[in-house]
Amino acid sequence: MRAKSPFLSHQTFCLFLASCAISYVSSFIIEDEDRVSHIVIISSCIGMANKTEGSTNTTITEDKYRSFLYDEAQTTEWRHGGPPSYDGVNHLFEEGRTKEWPKGSLEEIVQNAIKSWEMEVSHKTRLQDFKTINPEKFKLVVNGRQGLSAEEVLKIGSYNALLKNNLPEEFQYYQAHEESFESSHEAFRTAFPRGFAWELLSVYSGPPVISFKFRHWGFFEGPFKGHAPTGQKVEFYGLGVLKVDESLRAEDVEIYYDPSELFGGLLRGPSVSPSEIEINTKTATASATHGCPFSK
Repeated sequence: MRAKSPFLSHQTFCLFLASCAISYVSSFIIEDEDRVSHIVIISSCIGMANKTEGSTNTTITEDKYRSFLYDEAQTTEWRHGGPPSYDGVNHLFEEGRTKEWPKGSLEEIVQNAIKSWEMEVSHKTRLQDFKTINPEKFKLVVNGRQGLSAEEVLKIGSYNALLKNNLPEEFQYYQAHEESFESSHEAFRTAFPRGFAWELLSVYSGPPVISFKFRHWGFFEGPFKGHAPTGQKVEFYGLGVLKVDESLRAEDVEIYYDPSELFGGLLRGPSVSPSEIEINTKTATASATHGCPFSK
């Protein structure tokens, strides 16, 4: 007789899925037959959530990849006054992804869960509105550096949190300590006016510790820190480890990647004068939205 996974037998598991339409749940050390049955359970709960949402407000078009975007939208404090639009980066993602996970698969669920987490970090301003993390225990660790709390990440922004480093200042491609939340997002939104898409490449383990491989890519079509755009694709790869609690909220997130893969593409363009930067910035900004370029 096979033992049941505590994450799948717990009654709150299906309630959680039915209310938010995502889950980090998976089990990669069980037999294939169990894996298939778990996917069926997840898919059924997601279907329930979609029907419920559609019946309460038929005028809202759901984002295919992010949950919590319209849940309690009227009472949520949004950074730009309302829920962001991810239409542009979703188009870039669908055009350039290398993996298209089957609907309801474990990989799709993990991918969408991480996209939802990124959306909250970038666009919600109060931790009390977050649904993907446990604010009291949350820590973000990047490339082995000291972990940042939820409040710290919310204050400095996801870019500065991901791009901080301990190199001597003369070797720093990007000086996160000199950037604010707003300036960091503006710099990358300008450099990647179509967005900076994110995809899940592999999932190696399931809850409570989810490990995965990812890819980021976009087109360098706006100036960045004094460098002219090249129009070329910029991409990098990384690994992540996500620890969740029994309610499937993230407690610890570890990200590992090589920043030189990102900045190698961004610094390839020739240096430009401030006047040229202003012109290019206006052009790039005109086609960009408030959606975070790291939007997944």
